[in-house]
Amino acid sequence: MAVDIPVAHNYVRPFLFEALDIRGAIVHLREVWQSLQADRGYAPPVARLLGEMSAVTALIAANLKQPGRMSFQLKGQGPVQLLVLDCDEQLRLRGMARAARQVEANSAAPDLLGHGQIALTLDIPGMKQPYQSLVPLDGDNIAAIFQHYLERSEQQPTRLFLSADADTAAGLFLQKLPDADRRDPDGWNRMQHLAETVQARELSGLSALQLVGRLFPEEDIRLYDPRPVAYHCPEDWPKVGAMLRSLGRQECESVLREHGEIRIQDEICGRDYRFDAAMVAALFDRT
Repeated sequence: MAVDIPVAHNYVRPFLFEALDIRGAIVHLREVWQSLQADRGYAPPVARLLGEMSAVTALIAANLKQPGRMSFQLKGQGPVQLLVLDCDEQLRLRGMARAARQVEANSAAPDLLGHGQIALTLDIPGMKQPYQSLVPLDGDNIAAIFQHYLERSEQQPTRLFLSADADTAAGLFLQKLPDADRRDPDGWNRMQHLAETVQARELSGLSALQLVGRLFPEEDIRLYDPRPVAYHCPEDWPKVGAMLRSLGRQECESVLREHGEIRIQDEICGRDYRFDAAMVAALFDRT
């Protein structure tokens, strides 16, 4: 018997249809999503896109089988120029949006993004260089865009259902596996039709156990243990200092003479690192 967990937790919870060759997962982000957007001042339509992309990034990153980091950059030519989400194999998530100051409240995703592309970067320790791929934006919303991306990259039919509001970002993922038609020729179509009845309030308000029970009451489903998701954006002065040392003392002192300080902006985490002359001198005087 599957064990339920409170909906306030932040998790990805995989599941499997026992009699079908179909897998799925549910993602629920509450405190993580609230931390990711805190003090950013995103317009509601921009926050909705970022929240939905946060949910789907956690879903995809949950498939990482070894230590590594997965980053998605969705670049558009509309009022939303950039959405960035970054997640590692421990499901530590961070992200940001870059958008025009004025965004119409009822704007749809195509109007917000315009033409653009998704860039995936996968960085695994031991790789000579990170793996990168580019896919054109194709779809009227974040779910459709990533559904197209997954079908193209994994060569398996996939469905995504996403929602995001000020409090919660959530999603449901289904994927047809190679033996699905042999096990039940109508199984994939049937599960799709059932999943299409899901409502945003159910994605955000029901636990994983409640949601699969509501959507697929006749199916034998194995729910796996939930994997916790965390917001991870710690200050990292040593890393920034190492970056400045790599530029060299002469370059850093040139910036100091011109601006009086060196300011490094970590846009993805919303942090500013400021170095005055004494701090820069200390960086280079260390033995």
